[in-house]
Amino acid sequence: MTATWLDIPADHPFGLANLPYGVFSTQGRPRRVGVRVGDWVLDAGAASEQAGMESGEVWLQPSLNAFLAEGRPAWEAARAWLVELLTNEARRDCVEPHLVPVEQVTMHLPVEVADYVDFYASEHHATNVGRIFRPDSEPLTPNWKHLPIGYHGRSGTVVVSGTDIIRPTGQRKAPADAAPSFGPSVRLDIEAELGFVVGGPTAIGERVGVADAADHLLGVVLLNDWSARDIQAWEYVPLGPFLGKSFATSISPWVVTLDALEAARVPLPGQDPEPLAYLQGTATSLFGLDIHYEVELNGTVVARPEYRDMYWSPTQMLAHLTVNGASLRAGDLFGSGTISGAAKDSRGSFLELSWNGSEPFALGSGATRAFLEDGDVVTLRAVAPGPEGSRIGLGEVTGRVVPAR
Repeated sequence: MTATWLDIPADHPFGLANLPYGVFSTQGRPRRVGVRVGDWVLDAGAASEQAGMESGEVWLQPSLNAFLAEGRPAWEAARAWLVELLTNEARRDCVEPHLVPVEQVTMHLPVEVADYVDFYASEHHATNVGRIFRPDSEPLTPNWKHLPIGYHGRSGTVVVSGTDIIRPTGQRKAPADAAPSFGPSVRLDIEAELGFVVGGPTAIGERVGVADAADHLLGVVLLNDWSARDIQAWEYVPLGPFLGKSFATSISPWVVTLDALEAARVPLPGQDPEPLAYLQGTATSLFGLDIHYEVELNGTVVARPEYRDMYWSPTQMLAHLTVNGASLRAGDLFGSGTISGAAKDSRGSFLELSWNGSEPFALGSGATRAFLEDGDVVTLRAVAPGPEGSRIGLGEVTGRVVPAR
């Protein structure tokens, strides 16, 4: 791995091997694209202007959407240029004036989210949910191992880390209730997920195959799919998630590129039965990611999910999303679904951790939780292996629950 002239510790999670993109602002200056490098944010547009790189104009925008629209060749060229800029002593004059200490910036939503889709790609999570809600039936529905199940969410309520989460209000009906009631959710939950940021738009009717799907994936963010389980349970038959999910989805501010996660690629855990032809691929085009999560509630780590346990590859999710001819737009976002493993402490939702409230879990303060209370703060963090023993940080996504309005 090439060394940088910047003073960055070798084990820094935002070292030269990472270089994630985000959108930031500073006092008196508008939002623009930045690149995280060590404990600084590089004003990418300003650096490219000084270097005479006209294509860097896409980094002067208040979102990553223009850059996303350029597609993979531009993304790879940009990464190579950034590495050259940060490793060539002769280019220091294009960098140093445009480095801002990370504590002096305000981070914003990195993309204007076009469409948002959430998948259900963990076999362990789907099995746990099936056992909780359908104890007398097979945990997995008959279609689950034949296609990546998903639903369309609400792009307008995707928010950046640090945004308060207002407790949602809606209809709910417990099995023992004679009639539905209306009010704030009493079973507010989280789902630890990975979000995939999409670029390289396509036309309606155009399919993206598994082999080409990675060309449309700039990178990933951490994603918390906040879920009102009581509202969801009453509304979701027969159509699926709606108001129980659409009130808020939080994402981390830094988009970590697929290129930065090359060393984190791992084989899928195995798919049986073999999926249909359009979901098949090679060892290169079908992959998992060795990403290690922490789920923290009020300062206590309560779970450590592992993304490598996921059943479906992100390339299969994208191929399935477009197989009917649905188009892609720059800024599309799709979630992996809850990341859960076989062990109890690897479950990525409180629904599973508390087994639908029947087994409350302990916090370091001595309190217990099954679902979220007002004032609770949830933080997801994750890291992945990088080249030559380095670490790739994905940062964190956090949110505090505030009372219903």
